[in-house]
Amino acid sequence: MTYPILYSFRRCPYAIRARIAIAASGVKVELREVVLRDKPAAFLSASPSATVPCLVPATAGMAGEGAPGGPTVIDESLDVMIWAMKQNDPEGWLEMPDRGFDWIARVDGPFKQALDRTKYPQRYPESEPVEQRGIAAAFLQELDQALGNWIFERPSLADFAILPFVRQFAFVDKQWFDAQPWPKLHTWLSRFLSSDRFERVMRKYPQWRLGDEPVYFP
Repeated sequence: MTYPILYSFRRCPYAIRARIAIAASGVKVELREVVLRDKPAAFLSASPSATVPCLVPATAGMAGEGAPGGPTVIDESLDVMIWAMKQNDPEGWLEMPDRGFDWIARVDGPFKQALDRTKYPQRYPESEPVEQRGIAAAFLQELDQALGNWIFERPSLADFAILPFVRQFAFVDKQWFDAQPWPKLHTWLSRFLSSDRFERVMRKYPQWRLGDEPVYFP
């Protein structure tokens, strides 16, 4: 049987959220761990953007290794999440208010921009890291105020699309982050980081090479 192929990178927040959704859906995929400084030719051929995650559905994979990525290849992490939930959504993640997508868009846009400029100041010499951290913090304060146990009444796509990026921001300066007056945000993130779900999606896999035995996930 041919399974969808997921090209992934363990620490990338985009890839993390894709794996979370696939794990929650229970859809079986072949996981190929990519080392970003040594991207394999099959991945570069499949992914139009050469970024992870990249999902090659089983029907697309039938064209053979290295087949050019076509419209069936899913090259955006949020689209991978939605694809997984449309296969099977046992927890009803897609049954969220439309404003859940607004929260995700703000994380993928202004928050991620500020996060990158806080975490990698050498890449953005025109930006002031402390100012950028303040932009990200303003968003997180707003999110803290909106949170109950979850963003909405129960877990949704928005929670698990956003959590990997909050995690990344938290560990830029964990001592500073932990000192911020965001009690609900801290609880929300801590519950995620200590969960079996997070442990499962963060398991380490060897770098994939052509000819390797398939590694299946979840």
